[in-house]
Amino acid sequence: MAIHDGVGEAESDAETPGDTDFPVATGTATAIGSLPLDDPEEAARFVLQALPRLPAVPTLPTAYPLEGMLAQAAWGLQGVTVRDDGSLTVIPGALDGHHPYVEDGGLGGPPFAALQAFLRAIKGRTAPVKLQLTGPVTLGRALVEAGAPAEVAFAVAGTAVRERVESLLAATRSAVPSAPLLVFLDEPGLTGNEHPRFPLANEEVVQLLSESLASIELDAVSGVHCCGPTDWSLVTQAGPRVLSLPVGAGLVAHAGTLGRFLERDGWIAWGAVPTDEPVGETGDGLWRRLSDLWCGLVREGCDAGRLRRQALITPACGLAGHGESQADHRLRLAAELGRRVLGQAIGVRLQVGA
Repeated sequence: MAIHDGVGEAESDAETPGDTDFPVATGTATAIGSLPLDDPEEAARFVLQALPRLPAVPTLPTAYPLEGMLAQAAWGLQGVTVRDDGSLTVIPGALDGHHPYVEDGGLGGPPFAALQAFLRAIKGRTAPVKLQLTGPVTLGRALVEAGAPAEVAFAVAGTAVRERVESLLAATRSAVPSAPLLVFLDEPGLTGNEHPRFPLANEEVVQLLSESLASIELDAVSGVHCCGPTDWSLVTQAGPRVLSLPVGAGLVAHAGTLGRFLERDGWIAWGAVPTDEPVGETGDGLWRRLSDLWCGLVREGCDAGRLRRQALITPACGLAGHGESQADHRLRLAAELGRRVLGQAIGVRLQVGA
């Protein structure tokens, strides 16, 4: 299978009306990561074919539970045993917030087979690549749930994620020295952070995220993905360049936060293709849903042009719970919506004479 150079069939990067310092074109489609396949080499070919502009490193947690996000994040941590089913056993007294990994936090072993296959498949690529790893809030919460004291768990998680970022960037750069990189922290653990029993104070959430994002920004564009409702103002305070969020999730209530984020040249990866409900054969209904959301945000003060120019399109979450044909269909719908976004962004630019 031929590996694409990152330029889609319908448009080239030269046509994008987005910000010139952002490495990806307006409306580009990508994925959150997990796929329902059982062969790492096939998974790499799948994403390169389905997402030629911005292929996303795949994980295969259904076939290989050790590729689950918590198993990957905890693999190699001192005081943590990752069982074959991907669950964690923690010896709290053996955790080390200064030197969290038994060795160097590298990316060898069973949890990273799909990553390694992906890096082999993209070797020499010069067009953008999207990667992701489990964020420190989510890893810290998992360690707490496994019995670690909160202050120890989050100290370990913060250091571990920063070291894992360094390993991920180094491994990727050895394969693609010149490709622009987008790296997202996957943070489902941020869901419910406004609950009184959430284990971190707001300023602690911001600090944990900001330190990990800063390590990404040394050599990549950083993003944060959360698959459910959260306080997006805290996430934006941490300083990501991209927010990845599902369409819906009460986003109109966050119009002020999203509008300010866009004004600072932030981008939003809209999870416009649901992963927890049926989708149609075409993207018409999904496009209406996204357009209705944007209309609501514009009424609350968001800039209509920026909503479109600074937009990527993704499925709402990972696709591991679907069949292969269903996953392929959802990625094709994301690409279809992305082309519509680009067309509207160009139209808005022409209307205002930019």
